[in-house]
Amino acid sequence: MIKTIIFDMDGVIVDTEPVHKYAYYRHFDELGIVVSPELFASFTGNSTRNVYQKLSAQFGLTQDVEDLILRKRFIFNDAFDTKEDLELIGGVKALIMDLHKNDVQLILASSASKGTIQRVFKRFELFPYFTDIVSGEDFPKSKPDPAIFLHAASLSKAAKEHCAIIEDSTSGVRAACAADIFCIAYHSENSKLQDLTGARYFIKDFNDVDTALLKQIKLD
Repeated sequence: MIKTIIFDMDGVIVDTEPVHKYAYYRHFDELGIVVSPELFASFTGNSTRNVYQKLSAQFGLTQDVEDLILRKRFIFNDAFDTKEDLELIGGVKALIMDLHKNDVQLILASSASKGTIQRVFKRFELFPYFTDIVSGEDFPKSKPDPAIFLHAASLSKAAKEHCAIIEDSTSGVRAACAADIFCIAYHSENSKLQDLTGARYFIKDFNDVDTALLKQIKLD
């Protein structure tokens, strides 16, 4: 039985991907590099640091990675603060509230920076529902490396065998599988270019899911 759910954030709780994409491509224009849609899709689930490390290697960027990160975050934060139509994924807050009400522990494990997580959680009043927040900023490798999920599971009050991860990206699903934690894939419009192979349960609409349904899932 599921006793702890580890949520990814971008694309699962809130759709910040369009804001991230806007910030990245505006920065790419400033840097004078052309990033294909396929290459950009491969970055889903990666931390900003890992993205710029890969871009630096591929395009021979001379700027310091930390400076690149700061510039992209400045563009993102400016867009985030002015984008009035930024909303949570449909049905996800009701599910989060229902899980919390029914004593399912909730942990966030996101590749996003601590600053971005704080902005999202403050804007949408999510802090009361999660016992722990884990940022990819604290790990040297991004998903599909399993470190972030293994750490999140170590914070669970229940054994890892009673944890489940909700993810929407190739990297995230692979990280969940590498951590040997049951993976639920949120299969949305934004995950069309993502390979969710390895996930063992699929959700297309959070409005169709509640605690009772999730607790029926057999994890073995």
